[in-house]
Amino acid sequence: MSIISNFNNKEVTFLVYIIIVNIVSFFTFGLDKSKSKKNDWRISEMSLAVIALIGGAAGALLGMVAFKHKTNKVKFTLGIPIIFILNKVLELIIFNFLR
Repeated sequence: MSIISNFNNKEVTFLVYIIIVNIVSFFTFGLDKSKSKKNDWRISEMSLAVIALIGGAAGALLGMVAFKHKTNKVKFTLGIPIIFILNKVLELIIFNFLR
């Protein structure tokens, strides 16, 4: 029996969305770190925060740690974990709604 068979189509779609947005968030933090080292164009802090807000906070948090990026900025070291908690609460609410 497959684990995925325990979920309905809406739940699977939501899970795929969460996975994709977190992967994009993780690599966006990596790309911004790479660009900052080369003094190239940068991704705005607002864009990084928005991608975390729309469900990518786990990827943002992992990206911050893995790439050592934005770890000295209080609005990120406090903001991203708070957004992560909000993401998880909203995900639980959405999953209960989709059941």
